[in-house]
Amino acid sequence: MRHEPRRDNRGILDPVRLRRQVRFRRRMAAPALRQWVEHYWLIDWDLDEPFEQRVVPHPTVNVVFQAQDGAAEHGEIAGVDTGLFAVTLHGVGRVSGVQFRPGGFRPFWRRPVAELTGRHVPIPDGPVCPGTDDERCARLDDLLTSWSPVADPLAAEATALVEEIRADRSVLRVADFARRHAVSTRRLQRLFLDHVGVGPKWVIRRYRLQEAIEQAAAGPLDWSRVAADLGYADQAHLVREFTAVAGVSPAAYARSLAALGQ
Repeated sequence: MRHEPRRDNRGILDPVRLRRQVRFRRRMAAPALRQWVEHYWLIDWDLDEPFEQRVVPHPTVNVVFQAQDGAAEHGEIAGVDTGLFAVTLHGVGRVSGVQFRPGGFRPFWRRPVAELTGRHVPIPDGPVCPGTDDERCARLDDLLTSWSPVADPLAAEATALVEEIRADRSVLRVADFARRHAVSTRRLQRLFLDHVGVGPKWVIRRYRLQEAIEQAAAGPLDWSRVAADLGYADQAHLVREFTAVAGVSPAAYARSLAALGQ
């Protein structure tokens, strides 16, 4: 079990610009919650003009509390977003968020997580935003503990499988992955929909696409080679999927970062 948050930018489009515009931090949850919670994420901003941030989401559920421009804080459960997530920040505001581990929200939700996919469900509990980072994280710890999660071996199995997909770039096809673990593709599909919220094929494709985005930031690249390495049928397939999710082609994304000196 990790004792500090990940430091990668996977899924964040133009992460350097994000950190120039807002204060973005990750913090670990209380030790008893870490089997389910990836990290807390805290954002504060004071902007002279609106700022749009785009994210290619992970296969995870988030719980988010936000206050902006003096409006009352509101909280919500955000299910797995299968498209590009974009948010526009303006004025003065703050967010306290929980990113669960894939499969980690099932012990709190106690129903198939696919029910939440693509949805945002209001939370009456809170507020948690005001205060220091330590105070905000302590309120999130208290809130999640009050939801009385119960250890679930199937949730733990789903979390481990998704982590393997995330870390092992050789995982490209569901049938091969199922054989590796001596399970049927149908069982894998049911497990992922129930505990993660999306199927294993989507998880594989999403993590490989996030790798392509990270590699694009280092461009220029041989995109035909990248496509082959990441399991796409050809370069055109990679470009179509990258553009459909990120909103721009890989080459255009690389050029935009280069123009900003990143």
